[in-house]
Amino acid sequence: MATQDHPAPGLAALGAPTDVSDRLAPGSALVISLLAASAFTVMLNEMMLGVALPTLITDLGITPTTGQWLTTGYLLTLAVLTPATGFVMRRWHVRTIFLSAMSLFAVGTVIAAVAPGFGVLFAGRILQAAGTAVFVPLLMTTTMRLAPVARQGTLMAIVTAVPAVAPAAGPALSGVVLSALSWRWLFLLMLPVAVVALVVGAVKLRNITTPEPVTLDVLSLALSAVGFGALVYGLASIGESVSGHVPIAPYVPIAVGSAGVGAFALRQVALQRSGSALLDMRVFRSRSFSLSLLVMVIVAMAGFGTLIVLPLVLTAVLGLSTLAVGLFLVPGGAAVSLVSVLGGRVYDRFGPRPLVVTGAFIWTASLWSLSTVDEDTAVGTALAAYTVMFGGQAMMWVPLTTTALAGLRADLYPHGTAAFTTIQQLAGAAGGAVLISAYTIGSDAADAGVLTLAQSESAGRAAFMTAAVLGLGAILGTLFVSRTQVPSEVTAPAPDRV
Repeated sequence: MATQDHPAPGLAALGAPTDVSDRLAPGSALVISLLAASAFTVMLNEMMLGVALPTLITDLGITPTTGQWLTTGYLLTLAVLTPATGFVMRRWHVRTIFLSAMSLFAVGTVIAAVAPGFGVLFAGRILQAAGTAVFVPLLMTTTMRLAPVARQGTLMAIVTAVPAVAPAAGPALSGVVLSALSWRWLFLLMLPVAVVALVVGAVKLRNITTPEPVTLDVLSLALSAVGFGALVYGLASIGESVSGHVPIAPYVPIAVGSAGVGAFALRQVALQRSGSALLDMRVFRSRSFSLSLLVMVIVAMAGFGTLIVLPLVLTAVLGLSTLAVGLFLVPGGAAVSLVSVLGGRVYDRFGPRPLVVTGAFIWTASLWSLSTVDEDTAVGTALAAYTVMFGGQAMMWVPLTTTALAGLRADLYPHGTAAFTTIQQLAGAAGGAVLISAYTIGSDAADAGVLTLAQSESAGRAAFMTAAVLGLGAILGTLFVSRTQVPSEVTAPAPDRV
């Protein structure tokens, strides 16, 4: 970060309110609302193809492990590009960022809609993700800056619900569409929504920030791409490696990826001395940030992975149609919305611990319950377990995010949101890879694309038990989460010295 003795100019221009007021400054509500609505629009796509996976496996002639890359690749792209969002938010006007990102998303949507096969469809998804990457960090950074301290929990509950509710609403929308139309309409129907958001943003959003003359470190971006890309590829290939369907052993890309991520981190530490780090690693010096992020890694891994595996189990084990699967997922999104809003108010009054500890126990118990689903399980029973799981997840999501960012100085918000979102998306990609691998291994079948009922039950049991084991780690981590005093210093320190 560039040396400065005043609040980051890109954010200071927003007119952040002082702690003595619990009201938003004039125009702040419009900015937050526009960014939240647009972020919701682009993030609907994040898990939209989960419900369509059984259809895509048949239509495109692919395996579940290959098909899950339409979601994992999307998440991985976000993980690779999000570290650069701190630089993007400092370098360009908010309006320029918004219009460029939404345009890129729209182009990716068009390509996916007309894709003749898996390769082009995958390319369209990657472009969609590239446009999506900046929205959540931009939304969170802006909200933390504009929100009075007394209302941070409530306002962050609303904006945090966007990345939580949108991926849950996506599968529901997908199920409804696929019940009557082909999978291409998932993108064709999204296109006019993206265009409307682009037009409204162009008309309503003004340049409210002051860009800084910072430069992009290309080596950092390359190390990020190689490290995160190889790491998740290795995790994703574990399942297929069991049946010998991968060209290279998984441990090779996992080792390369781990080395790449390590080199990326070391590069950022070195660049901090000149204030030009792509991702300022000083955010990890905050105990509340690091601990909250660690728990969120577990939540994202099991949560996103569950959304990939669940449609496969509902279709193969309970015999639900595509429409029924989509409708099945609707209550989960509603639970997230309700719990997030109520949880924000509880956070403002009592802090994070009552929410995160209770939520972790509920969440883990629900994941274990899903592991018991078989052909004799009532749909209502599975639905209750899924809805309660999402409610428990929301009890952790909002307070963990707010606690993490509240533990940072204001000038580190862009880097904090970039780091938090990057690792969260990487965890989601890894979680999808781990759970689909557990699903493939648990099926004990040579071709996981065609399973018997017994094999499907075994596959689902293995995947959800894996998620429940991860949940035990979340329970342990939440016991140490507590409210953090808001740092009193709002100015940026000098860059690290050798």
